Amino acid sequence: MLASIFVVSGVRVLLRPDDKAENARRLTERVTPLLERTDPRIPTDPRTLVRVKAASDVIAGLALATGHLTRPSAAVLAANLIPATVTDWSTGGADRTTRFLRNLSLLGGLLLAAADTEGRPGLRYRTSHAVGKSQRSVKRAVRTARREAKIAALSASAARRLPG
Repeated sequence: MLASIFVVSGVRVLLRPDDKAENARRLTERVTPLLERTDPRIPTDPRTLVRVKAASDVIAGLALATGHLTRPSAAVLAANLIPATVTDWSTGGADRTTRFLRNLSLLGGLLLAAADTEGRPGLRYRTSHAVGKSQRSVKRAVRTARREAKIAALSASAARRLPG
């Protein structure tokens, strides 16, 4: 359900990018010099950038909705939501606060989805668990080596006492 708004709005923007391109122009004018310095091949046209964002919203939204790559797709949607929130806030209007709060709520849900491990242990837990397991294995190997060395020393001393 969280992904539905991104898929629907992404498709609408892909079909009619000019509506959002005018709103995005204010933000892209600030970002264009940075994009041009980073890589001149990156498009700086607001209409193209709006379409790229819309396409990534549709793809990530579909991935999130179908349960494929949920954590990365939620992170992509959350990252895409930030410039949209800035653009919505700068456009003004009577419903500016409502749009801001809606985007803030969506961002919270996306961050929860990005952090959700679906009941499986996270990387931090698995790493610490693997370290503890390997430490126990090393201790066990040291005890075994000491025991075998003691047995070998006793066998050698017993063998020296034997005649012949």
